[in-house]
Amino acid sequence: MKYGTTGRIARVDLTRQSHRVEEPEESFYRTFFGGSALACYYLLKERPASVDPLGPDNLLVFASSPLVGSGIPGANRYTVAAISPLTGFYGEGEAGGWWSPELKRAGFDAVLVEGRAEKPVYLWIHDGQIEIRDAAALWGKGTGETQRLIEKEVADSKVRVAAIGQAGENLVRYACVVHAMKHTNGRGGMGAVMGSKNLKAIAVRGRQPVAFKETPALKRMIKWYADHFMDHPIERVLHDGGTIGWDVTELDEAGILPTRNFHSGSFEKADDICGKTFHEKYFIEAGGCQGCVVRCKRVARSDGPWQVDPTYGGPEYETAAAFGSLCGVSDLEAICKAHELCNTYTL
Repeated sequence: MKYGTTGRIARVDLTRQSHRVEEPEESFYRTFFGGSALACYYLLKERPASVDPLGPDNLLVFASSPLVGSGIPGANRYTVAAISPLTGFYGEGEAGGWWSPELKRAGFDAVLVEGRAEKPVYLWIHDGQIEIRDAAALWGKGTGETQRLIEKEVADSKVRVAAIGQAGENLVRYACVVHAMKHTNGRGGMGAVMGSKNLKAIAVRGRQPVAFKETPALKRMIKWYADHFMDHPIERVLHDGGTIGWDVTELDEAGILPTRNFHSGSFEKADDICGKTFHEKYFIEAGGCQGCVVRCKRVARSDGPWQVDPTYGGPEYETAAAFGSLCGVSDLEAICKAHELCNTYTL
């Protein structure tokens, strides 16, 4: 009986249009666990340091971890890793959301992708099965339309899709991978690596629960956290206001808010882009990741000039700082729209 893992890793060769399943020994999981450690193992073992990040020989790894699927708050994340087109060295981006638990319910701990497809494709991984499907109709589309088209094709509105938009397709070296239009593997240019392989998306769906040995103890732990997480001041701030709700004004008052390309540490219109203003004008609801009661994600909507679509979530602190004070911009609605477009294009 395997606990915390499925014991199965999917390997896909896009050049040969083939796939197979590896079943590592328990000792492998005890050594490398999952996530970054698993990705590092395969990249160090199988790829030379000189590999072209945007060439077919680069290995792209999507990896979950042993506690994913347990329902423990925070244990829903996954790593996307490869040789980074930004640095030429190991790179990775992490994301939460629902994609990783779904991958494990679909019967796999990780997906390893190598080679390059001649034409755009996406992977459809479901209930222990792997399919390489044509993605010609998806190429050129943003993440929202990609999600909707895949849902229609597989006839399942609950499918979880990690995709690239136009930035990844055009090999923008800092392109991201985005799941559910709002959960972003934002580091290392992993979206560009996907684009270089003509891989538009990986869609996953499964119905098999992951087994855990001490299920009663896990349930007690989860309940304790749900009852007590608000006791911690940072958790309370994240729950009440998200990351946009706790950094802008504090950093401005401290003189360390990134402003005008770091020429200054204070922005005279910081109050216009802070969490309080956001919640008064554009906030409609809180969102979160699988199993997490903190729900730090913000969802924005505006019917004003910029027409902000709530499908793509809402701004974080880094959004407000990067598109706001760093650029000298105090139009919070425009910042929310910039956030939406980044999630659409996977920037």
